[in-house]
Amino acid sequence: MSGEGKVVCVTGASGFIASWLVKLLLQRGYTVKASVRDLSDAKKTEHLISLDGAKERLQLFKANLLEEGSFDSVVDHCECVFHTASPLTFTVNDPQAELIEPALKGTLNVLRSCAKVSSLKRVVLTSSTSSLIFNGTPLTSDMVIDETWYSDPLYCENSKLWYMLSKTLAEEGAWKFAKENGIDLVSLNPGFVIGPFLQPTLNFTMEMILNIINNEENFPNMMYDFSDVRDIAMAHILAFEKNSANGRYCLVANYMHISHTLQIIQQLYPTLTIPNKCESYPLVEGPKTSKVKALSLGVKFTPLEVTLRDTIQSFIEKGYLKI
Repeated sequence: MSGEGKVVCVTGASGFIASWLVKLLLQRGYTVKASVRDLSDAKKTEHLISLDGAKERLQLFKANLLEEGSFDSVVDHCECVFHTASPLTFTVNDPQAELIEPALKGTLNVLRSCAKVSSLKRVVLTSSTSSLIFNGTPLTSDMVIDETWYSDPLYCENSKLWYMLSKTLAEEGAWKFAKENGIDLVSLNPGFVIGPFLQPTLNFTMEMILNIINNEENFPNMMYDFSDVRDIAMAHILAFEKNSANGRYCLVANYMHISHTLQIIQQLYPTLTIPNKCESYPLVEGPKTSKVKALSLGVKFTPLEVTLRDTIQSFIEKGYLKI
């Protein structure tokens, strides 16, 4: 196993992507030091403790993004730190406290802990396409989004795109700190992540998909940049294991209108009642996202039909959806 004898860290380990990352790391033989906010919360820890290999090679730590030094013991002796922890919501009362500080200050706190570790070889940051595409440029179908795109913090702030602002500032801050402190950093920029979930509760993106499916009236006139959670988790591992990995990586399998997505789901699950009318017309169109750099990393994108089938099946198995 490629990870045998190696120690790595995953922050925010109870999250959607992070849970899969921990699972795959354990499968590859790694010893995983994983942080969660509350060790006594079974909803955050039980699905991790029950993973194959967890008893022997998973160590859970309590850490707080806003507490400097909180991650010192978590990252100690690690060869790679996968920093996935960051709040995800579009509805906030206090954007600074609820999104921006945990994302930016939290990232810098983790990196400060990393800077103290002599064993560290690389930090892999979970960023987002949110730090790529929100700069005021109209997105048209003839465009191709790639790693050279950057969101504009001022545009995000003026447009009250608080989550997008938090991810943009966090990635910007990470690159600045890494350069100043000689840290080998790789940033992954996935889109709208869906797929089977390991945690017992719904995360934000999965809840959004479930709400669209359950809406009896209509569906939004929107494009979604879908990514499979298993592909994203594996991309994190490849970003560490491949020495030549560098810079940013767009990780989008499909950029598709939600209407086409719902059509696929209806074909897969004919008895499922889903909305069949768009809230407005004409249907919006959007750009493509480059896969060139992701493929060079070795990422293999799961077909959308498989991702959607497994997503719905996960909803059914966990009692969130009946057919």
